[in-house]
Amino acid sequence: MAIKTGIKAPDFTLKGTSGITLTPSKDLSGKAYILYFYPKDFTKVCTAEACEFRDQFEAFRELDIQIFGISRDDLKTHERFKKEFRLPFDLLADTSGKVCKAYDALVPLIRMPKRITYLIDQEHRIAAAFSDMFESKAHIESMLKKLQVNS
Repeated sequence: MAIKTGIKAPDFTLKGTSGITLTPSKDLSGKAYILYFYPKDFTKVCTAEACEFRDQFEAFRELDIQIFGISRDDLKTHERFKKEFRLPFDLLADTSGKVCKAYDALVPLIRMPKRITYLIDQEHRIAAAFSDMFESKAHIESMLKKLQVNS
């Protein structure tokens, strides 16, 4: 179950690819963005999802929306994944799973991230959420539809 819309998005600080350390409250102040949580780099559905975000990247950029992928993989694995699939957005390493848990994106017993995508508005509230473990393309379509309705 995803966090309900209208709720303030949990803040965090995570290291990411491209040498960034992201704290949304500081680094994305007044900006809308997407966080997509996914189970594991280099797996079939996760790769398809990342590549779909890559392929639709221009549409999000035109709407001034930054994209960040989050999994429990370490930074070294994220860097390889980003490079191999030419991802134009950053991946954030939540190796402890704390951010995944804060976003209700962690399967409790196995502590693997769920596949959940959040659209977070300029006030850093949850504007939309989409959750489906096995369907990757629908995450991107759902976010684009929500953004196009709001713009």
